[in-house]
Amino acid sequence: MGHAITIGNALRLDETDIFEDVRAYECSGTPADCIKLAKHFVLKDRKPDLVVSGVNHGSNSSINVIYSGTMSAAMEAAIEELPAIGFSLCDYGHQAEMSHIRPYVKLIAQTVLEKGLPRGIALNVNMPAFSEKQAIQGIRVCRQTMGHWGEEFDERYDPHGRPYFWLTGNFVNRDRGEDTDEWALAHHYISVVPCHCDLTAHHALRELNEWGL
Repeated sequence: MGHAITIGNALRLDETDIFEDVRAYECSGTPADCIKLAKHFVLKDRKPDLVVSGVNHGSNSSINVIYSGTMSAAMEAAIEELPAIGFSLCDYGHQAEMSHIRPYVKLIAQTVLEKGLPRGIALNVNMPAFSEKQAIQGIRVCRQTMGHWGEEFDERYDPHGRPYFWLTGNFVNRDRGEDTDEWALAHHYISVVPCHCDLTAHHALRELNEWGL
């Protein structure tokens, strides 16, 4: 889903009783739409103390953050100058065990509430899957790993003989730094990466300015 927003279709917002004794809503739109509607409609008369997105099933570390609807909700909140956290668990199972991350989610959220975040910043928090062999070792503030997906498309055919494609591939990590989110997760730490929406490659500005455009 990424950071898509709904422009050409209507958005629907309905109250739901999914959480007992908590006022909650269901939205037909994207994660970013949810943040926009929450700020400008549901909470138009008051400012949220904290926006929390997730817990996502599956990692949003490294380049995955670009494609993540979970983190796009948090980033949309940061754009709106609201403190925000995106939580992800490195387990894609629908019945994933989450009891081991509960105290860390609470700790990180409480710390943000107490200390605040720099304007325009959202935290990308990734947490190791449950393991009976190894407990979580702690929390690491990290940078995003410079990895990418080595993608392949598996060509298949439907019963009518028409081709279709299934995206496959493997994550490629040539970043050997020990200050990255992937390193932290591999060593069973929770990774915390501060993110913002400025995608400018600042280190390339000088070179491009020498082009004489």
